Amino acid sequence: MTEARPSHPELTEAARAFRASLPGPFPEHIAIIMDGNGRWAEARGWMRVRGHKEGTGSVREITTAAAELGVKSLTLYAFSRENWKRPDFEVTTLMRLLRLYLRRERRTLMDNGIRLSAIGRLEDLPGFAQRALEDTRRLTENNGGMVLRLALSYGGRTEIADAARGLGRDIAAGKVNPDDVNEETLRSYLYDPETPDPDLVIRTAGEMRLSNFLLWQASYAELFVTDVCWPEFKRSELHQAIRAFADRKRKFGGLPASSPGTDTVSDSGVAGLRALPSPHAS
Repeated sequence: MTEARPSHPELTEAARAFRASLPGPFPEHIAIIMDGNGRWAEARGWMRVRGHKEGTGSVREITTAAAELGVKSLTLYAFSRENWKRPDFEVTTLMRLLRLYLRRERRTLMDNGIRLSAIGRLEDLPGFAQRALEDTRRLTENNGGMVLRLALSYGGRTEIADAARGLGRDIAAGKVNPDDVNEETLRSYLYDPETPDPDLVIRTAGEMRLSNFLLWQASYAELFVTDVCWPEFKRSELHQAIRAFADRKRKFGGLPASSPGTDTVSDSGVAGLRALPSPHAS
């Protein structure tokens, strides 16, 4: 078994220079809606599943790049609850690609000190995918670097409903006083209560919606939408998203301490959330 890496790899000179060049804060938790695999393939006259296969290369590159930059947590929307509605062949291919990725990328995870985690209704996954996921999770569980969190058979509303159900059971059993319930109480019943709220949510392929992703956790996340489809989202695109984040003024509903005004109208509308269109976007 490969020896566990206890912490983040030391930042390279290039990573330190990039972080030093940012005009503002660095996102500690980045969440990504990896969209556009099928459209990317269809635009080239290929089967949709080829887009998913090519997308695993972006998963490897972005995971490695995020770890090298010192990102503490990376959550990837890998398979939604709604994705089960897709044709059987596509779903089966996605599950096999998941197993292949989990086996093939163990060396990458270990070399970068990355700890694998997963959220969602994991019991919905076929047995072979569950076994590969658990084997890789156990292999990396002592790593102390970035957490790579895969959202699998995941839906934000389902997560909240499951949390409410668990809380309701404990209230009925007398374990929780309903008068003591607050936001943090409900958070403790989410799939991964230790998950920090994402600072930055990236969506590829141009759609301007969350698609039922981290609805509880992303309430104050900065959004970045790019027209680049996931198979072509690489290190340079990640850097662009991080720069856009660092250029934002995060107010969390209030006003910056240095602001002399009292205007409470939010200026965080759609304008400015979208990246410049890529000449490679389909």
